[in-house]
Amino acid sequence: MAKVAVAQMLSGENLESNLEQAALLVEQAKSEGAELLLLPENFAMLDSKALIRLAASEERSSLIERTLSGLASRNKLWVIAGSVPLLVTEDEQIGGRQRVYASSLVYDESGQRCARYDKIHLFDVDVDDQHAAYRESDFIQHGSGLTVVDSPAGTLGLSICYDLRFPEQYQALRERGAEILTVPSAFTAVTGEAHWEVLLRARAIETQCYVLAANQGGQHSATRSSWGHSMIISPWGEVIAERVESGPGIIVADIDLESLHKRRKAMPVMQHRLAAKL
Repeated sequence: MAKVAVAQMLSGENLESNLEQAALLVEQAKSEGAELLLLPENFAMLDSKALIRLAASEERSSLIERTLSGLASRNKLWVIAGSVPLLVTEDEQIGGRQRVYASSLVYDESGQRCARYDKIHLFDVDVDDQHAAYRESDFIQHGSGLTVVDSPAGTLGLSICYDLRFPEQYQALRERGAEILTVPSAFTAVTGEAHWEVLLRARAIETQCYVLAANQGGQHSATRSSWGHSMIISPWGEVIAERVESGPGIIVADIDLESLHKRRKAMPVMQHRLAAKL
């Protein structure tokens, strides 16, 4: 049995303020006995047009990564940074345009970075809200590989936000051994109200994994708001922890891998799926 925490944030355009907010949440998670904490997408800055500038600054100073490493080591806590913008190298650029990867970074309790996942599915969508249009591909280059990593709580399968709408990605993570799926997000208020919980519960049920879903929550600017409702969901699809309030805070829950594997043995959906060669 391991205790895990999920952080909800209300990140803005000020890097230092956002990092201070994240530090307080890491310390709170540690005080509540968590061994692992998930931060939301864009926790360091929620400003798409500033991502390339922020990534260039990070390449020079490593401020975000040094902060994350220090928080993990000081608190003896695994920290999963929802997404950090990292520059795409010239050799990796598609179409000759400078972009960033939206990278989920995992730090162990000693502060070592032990895993990285680059967001695959990009949110190029028109939404019926004041922001109206979201075009992540203007600033972000999609990743191309899946990542799983062993942690004290179980084997993590990493994803980010819009990935949630593509169940085949989570089936592939389960096939690679995932027991816990991480979904750091900045789901909009409109799409979140309609689809957030049902998608999270579906991914948990389909893969028989725990799902940790850290969302941004609240009004970021005059035109942008996030749904919040960060959740921890059991492999049976039960919401076992939820932050109902908007704004920053954490939720905690226990991960019971023995129960998870009993559930999988009783209903071996992966074997059935593979037998059908779908």
